[in-house]
Amino acid sequence: MDKPKIAIVLSTTRSERFADKPAAWISELADARGDMAVEIVDLRDYPMPFFDEPASSAWVPSENEVAQRWQKTVDGFDGFIFVTAEYNRGLPAVLKNALDYAYTEWNRKPFACVGYGSVGAARSIEQLRLNCIELQMVPTRTGVHIQGADFFDALQQGRDLRTIPYIEQNAIAMLDELFWWASTLRAPRVQLQAA
Repeated sequence: MDKPKIAIVLSTTRSERFADKPAAWISELADARGDMAVEIVDLRDYPMPFFDEPASSAWVPSENEVAQRWQKTVDGFDGFIFVTAEYNRGLPAVLKNALDYAYTEWNRKPFACVGYGSVGAARSIEQLRLNCIELQMVPTRTGVHIQGADFFDALQQGRDLRTIPYIEQNAIAMLDELFWWASTLRAPRVQLQAA
């Protein structure tokens, strides 16, 4: 079977975002493993309005063309790594909106999180986990939290993320879990879709 396809989702669209740096770092780590195919997916490329459909796409096809393109993109992956910030103790609105615009495309797929900020986006990720479980997704236990002085050094001083030892250890464990779940769930999910 082919390698599982994993999307690394840039979960904020701010012009001055930090997300590109950890996304490139986790992409490099995942690529080096050789057991999964990773692709960075930028929500800037999917400028959907705030959710304004008659119902969830689980019940009624979306009318918005960008939303339809987003759903097709989500459907093409076996798992996800959300690279996310924390805004006012919650996840970025653009990420929540992107989650809401798809449903069946998320089902029975694993996800992992790389968070950054003063507390490593811990509260944002807790909310994200609840949202994704409602979408019938499977969370990895381990995540990556770039936090405190390490985050501010990376943001303001350009510190190389590879010099922060605890995040690479967590990333390796997280990627192991994500690979296992993506590989394990793919065949039964494909069989169920074909039935």
